[in-house]
Amino acid sequence: MHLQSLELFGFKSFPDKTTFHFHEGITAIVGPNGCGKSNLLDAVRWVLGEQSAKSLRGGEMADVIFNGADTRKPLGFAEVSLTLTDCAAELGVDWHDVRVTRRVYRDGNSEYFLNKTPCRLRDIQNLFADTGVARSAYSMMEQGKIDLVLSSRPEDRRAVFEEAAGITKYKLQKREALRKLEATEANLLRIGDIIKEVKRQIGSLQRQAGKARRYQALMADLQVLDTHHSRKQLESLEHDLAYCRSEVKRISEEEASTRAKIEEREGELAENRHALDQVDAEIAAARTEIERLQSEISRSRSQIEFNRQRADEIAELIVKAGPQLCMMRLPVSPFVATQRASTCATWMQRFPRLGSPAKKLTQRWLPRGPAPKANKRMPRVSSPMPKTQKRLCSIVDNFWPN
Repeated sequence: MHLQSLELFGFKSFPDKTTFHFHEGITAIVGPNGCGKSNLLDAVRWVLGEQSAKSLRGGEMADVIFNGADTRKPLGFAEVSLTLTDCAAELGVDWHDVRVTRRVYRDGNSEYFLNKTPCRLRDIQNLFADTGVARSAYSMMEQGKIDLVLSSRPEDRRAVFEEAAGITKYKLQKREALRKLEATEANLLRIGDIIKEVKRQIGSLQRQAGKARRYQALMADLQVLDTHHSRKQLESLEHDLAYCRSEVKRISEEEASTRAKIEEREGELAENRHALDQVDAEIAAARTEIERLQSEISRSRSQIEFNRQRADEIAELIVKAGPQLCMMRLPVSPFVATQRASTCATWMQRFPRLGSPAKKLTQRWLPRGPAPKANKRMPRVSSPMPKTQKRLCSIVDNFWPN
C-alpha cells in the first residue's frame, strides 16, 4: 500500500486547490517556519477522522477553514482528499486505489466520502484498522511523538505495539461485541421485567380476550342482521322510489295541463283586458261628451237666466211706459198689429202685473176699419218723443219687425 497524493482546498493556509504527489522512496517537505509544513500532517490526521480540534491546534472544527487574508476572501468550507494505491490486499477491498475525502462547513457539519461515495466515519475507521494508517497510529510520528511514546505509560506503549501487530481491529470488534452484549443483557433485564408485569396482567388479559371474542361473535351476528335489515330497507326504499316516480310523472302531467289552462286563461285575460281598455276609452270619450254637454247646459242656463232678466227689464219698461204708449197712435199694417197684439197677450199671460196698460196697448194696436194698402207708406210720428218712449219703441221694433 502506497500513499499516492494529498489534495487540499480551503484547509488552513491552503485557500487554493493544492495537490501533493508522493512518489516511491522518501519525500521530504522543507520550508521556513510558518510556511504550513505542520498543516500537511494535520490534514492527513483530519481526513482520517480526527475529531479533536485541539489536536489540530484550533479552538473548534471550523477553525481549519481558510479564514481569509488581506487580498483573499474567507471560504465557506474546507476539503481534504487522501489517495492510496496498491491497497487491495492490505485493506481487503476490490479497489486498486482508495480515495478518502472529508469536507467541513462553517456551521460544523462534516461529510465523508470513500471513492467519491458518501459514507460514515465508522466505515473509514474500520477500513484502516490494523493497517497503521489512522489518526493516532504509529505511521504518523509528529515532533516530540517518539519521546512521548517512550515516556508514556505501559498501557499507551502497548496500544502502539498492538497496532503494529495487527490486533487492534480485533480488540475493537471485541469491545463492540462486549458493548452489544451489555446492551443485550440490559434488554433482557427489561424483557424480564416486562414478562413479570405481563404475567400479572394475564388474567385480566384473558378476560379481556374472552370479551373480545364474544364481541367479535356478536359483531358478526350484528353484521348479518344489519345486512338483512339493510336489504329490507333497500326493498322498501325501491318501492317508495317507484311510487314517488309515478307520483312525479302524474304531477308533471297535471302541471303540464295546468300550465296549458293557465296559458289559455292568460290569453282570455289579455283579450278581456284589451276589451276593458276599449271600454275605458269609450267611457273616457263619454265623460268628455258629458262634460261638453254639461258646459253647454250651463251656458244655455246662463243664457236663459240672462234672457229672463232682460224680459223682466222689458216688462218693467213697458209698465212704466204703458200710458204713453196708449197715447201714441202708430199706424201699422193689420198683420203687424195682429202680431203685436198676440205678443202682448203672451206677455200678459207671462207677466200678469202688466195689467190694464198692456190690455189698452193691445186694443190700440189692433187694426180698425179697412186695412191700408200695402204699397202706401205709413205716416211717421212727427212730434218729438221722450227718451223713454224712444227706447221702448226700439225694443218693440226689435221684437216685432215691420
